[in-house]
Amino acid sequence: MENRTVPMAHPLDNPAYGALTTRQAELAEVRGRVRRYPPDVAPFLALPPEPDADDWRDAAELIGPAGLTGVLRDGPPPEGWSEARRFAVTQMIASDAIGEPDPEAVVLTAADVPDMLELVAATAPGPFLERTIALGTYLGLRRAGALVAMAGERMHLDGWTEISAVCTLPAFRGQRFSSRLVSDLMARIRGRGERPFLHVMTSNAPAIAVYASLGFTVRRTATIAVLAPGDAI
Repeated sequence: MENRTVPMAHPLDNPAYGALTTRQAELAEVRGRVRRYPPDVAPFLALPPEPDADDWRDAAELIGPAGLTGVLRDGPPPEGWSEARRFAVTQMIASDAIGEPDPEAVVLTAADVPDMLELVAATAPGPFLERTIALGTYLGLRRAGALVAMAGERMHLDGWTEISAVCTLPAFRGQRFSSRLVSDLMARIRGRGERPFLHVMTSNAPAIAVYASLGFTVRRTATIAVLAPGDAI
C-alpha cells in the first residue's frame, strides 16, 4: 500500500502526525497515510488532516478489533467506530521563555522505569507505558532514594518538542519540583534550537497557571477522543 504523507497548515494542529512523519518516523507503525506509536510506547493514532474513509479503514487495521487509541478529534466518532471517552485539552507553547537547568535533576534511564511507573500510578499525569521512555529525555528528582517527581519529552516534530508526564507525589507538592523539571527541559529543548509545547487538561487550572508562570501561552484548545474500531465499547 502506498506510503504517503500530507502537509499541514501548522505542525501543532496535528502533533502526532507531525511527529510520526518527521523526527519520530522510525517509531511509526504505518498503513497507508495512517500512523501510530507502538502500543507499549504511546496510545496515540496519527491521521492525516481531513482523513477519508480509506484512512479510517487503515486505522482500524492498525488498531485491531480489540484495541483502543487516542486521537485528536472534535467531532463524533466516524462510521464503524465507537467512542469510550473524550478529554478537553489546552495546548500551550513557550515561544520566548528559555528555562533554567536544575542541578538536582537526574536523567532517568530504562533502569528507572519501574519507579517511573509507580510514580505515574500514584499521580495519573497521563499515559506513560513500559517503553514511553524511548521517546526522549526524562528527568527526575529523588528524595531518600525514592522518585518523587518527573517530567519528560514525548512528541518530537521539526522545530518542536512536547513536554509530558509532569508529576509530583502529593506529599512533595508545593516545593516547585515539577516547575524545576519543566524549566530544565525547556532549557534543553531551547539549547537544541527547538521550542517546547505541551498539553494539559483544560479543567486543570492550577497546572495551566504554573505553566503560564514558566512562560507558556495558550495556543488553542482541542479534544482527545478515545476510540475503538467497531462497536465493542
